[in-house]
Amino acid sequence: MSVPTGPAGLRRDMQILEALGANTNGTGAALGVSRVAELVGREKSQVSRALAGLAQEGLVERDSDTLGYRLGWRLFALAARTFESRLVSIATPYLRAVVARVQETTVLCVLRGNDVLTVASEAPAHAFRGIGWEGVTVPAAATSAGRVLVSEWDEAAVRTYFTPEKLAAAGVHPEVRTPRQLLDELARIRKNGYATVDEEFELGVVGCSAPVRDFNGRIVAAINIVAPKGRLGDRLDLAGRYVAGAAQQLTERLTSDQEAAGRIPG
Repeated sequence: MSVPTGPAGLRRDMQILEALGANTNGTGAALGVSRVAELVGREKSQVSRALAGLAQEGLVERDSDTLGYRLGWRLFALAARTFESRLVSIATPYLRAVVARVQETTVLCVLRGNDVLTVASEAPAHAFRGIGWEGVTVPAAATSAGRVLVSEWDEAAVRTYFTPEKLAAAGVHPEVRTPRQLLDELARIRKNGYATVDEEFELGVVGCSAPVRDFNGRIVAAINIVAPKGRLGDRLDLAGRYVAGAAQQLTERLTSDQEAAGRIPG
């Protein structure tokens, strides 16, 4: 890495990473070099060199449009080896309980940039489709899980990340085509406690999702049911309410475990 090494250099790098994390509120919004320098109280030229080195290592990434910086993929990859791997282990019985009740494929999703990543899945005996969902990413805007995962973003972040062009390109039959429509949909999700989509991502397919929260009340994952419309379409809201209950149970389990451990996962 081209940035300074050793305890002092590491401490300065950590200050930059913490500034990026604290001042984007988990939305992924990018900060310019000048703003980062202001936040950490260092010279702009020093911060610029440090950011370049961090970007080279994947710890931060540079937005090609704004030229600002945000936290990078490697930090999320490291986190995935700790908290998310444990999350999958804890969540598996809850996913299986949903499958037993609804008899449809149920998955656990997390957010990766503008995409939804499936980290675990359970399927009923009749198996909606023959492919595995783990490791598959799909656009957030056209999926119930994606909308749940961004449902508490502020308006500025939603408008920055989900432009009309990106919304129109998400899915095969998007009902949400403008940031205003997406903001209205996110408000409904917060009110109802779950999200539904009807043939927006894929023709003939419906889905519903609900948020899973950590010790601090932050949305860290979504439980998602996906099924053919012919089987689930007429009971989609009922399934949504059920998956919201399962997500709440998982949230309570995570909170209980984190309180018992006396720590919050990073």
